Amino acid sequence: MSPSIHILHENPAWLPPFAEALERRGLPWSEWFLERATFDLALPPPLGVFYNRMSASSHTRGHRFSAELTAATLAWLTRWGRRVINGPGALDLEISKVRQYAALERHGLETPRTVLVAGPDRIVAAAGRYFAAAPVILKPNRGGKGLGVRLFHDAAALAAHLQGPDYEPPVDGLQLLQEYVRAARPVITRAEFVGGRFLYALEVDTSQGFELCPADACAVGGTNRPLGEAPPARFRIVEGIPSLLRERMERFLAANDIEIAGLEFIADQGGRLLVYDVNTNTNYNPEAEARAGRAGTPGSGPGAVAEFLETELRRLHAEAA
Repeated sequence: MSPSIHILHENPAWLPPFAEALERRGLPWSEWFLERATFDLALPPPLGVFYNRMSASSHTRGHRFSAELTAATLAWLTRWGRRVINGPGALDLEISKVRQYAALERHGLETPRTVLVAGPDRIVAAAGRYFAAAPVILKPNRGGKGLGVRLFHDAAALAAHLQGPDYEPPVDGLQLLQEYVRAARPVITRAEFVGGRFLYALEVDTSQGFELCPADACAVGGTNRPLGEAPPARFRIVEGIPSLLRERMERFLAANDIEIAGLEFIADQGGRLLVYDVNTNTNYNPEAEARAGRAGTPGSGPGAVAEFLETELRRLHAEAA
């Protein structure tokens, strides 16, 4: 059997842009929907390039153990020497912001001050101890799309939220309290990397909240807009980021075996650049890409991913010849 491209995922809604880009290039591919599976570990996996797109937010779609299943699948693939893009190291960081921050700091990428709390009964006291009267952000250690991220201006509001119906305990039991970074403008920036190299940066307007997933499939939650219709210019492509930041991000990705990812950062009022999220199953905004003249080209996110996967597939064919 000839080598093929295999996409490991648990959310079909995020797959169409990549399927379209792969089919535009005439590439053979299949999807591995990792919600349930059976593998004989004594037998070799199919030949090909395996692209892992497992998300930290998989549990919010009823797929509580998809991340664990993916970890087992990646172990099987790597044991047999298969070409895996975003392998075990990438998954490990995808599902834990604490591990993300430790890895980022090792490579000179500053992160916001963060306090880990295990046990909801400890959250209010921890906020008072470490952040005093300052505003504080509450977020899950294992999250995704900005879900569960809330800003509180005082301890009373935080305590009321924890006792209210909207509070959901984090899936791994670990909660984070994080400093509120005051920015000159209410925006964050996601730097996109494909093949470990910078592609472009997406500036995101955060004035409407923290649900930051740029994909069409994320545009309907809590709104009356049709699928794919985002607020005007909420997502805007910018061509570059500071060169030192880019170099450090690329070194960080290489050291952690991450080849496709979006790294989110914010600039505070003093000019500090703080990285606060590593998204290894990054999605792309088609409207922003269209406005930048990138849609349907190798300069788009899906187009760049398809081109990279094709390069890796051709390398396998050459090695097998």
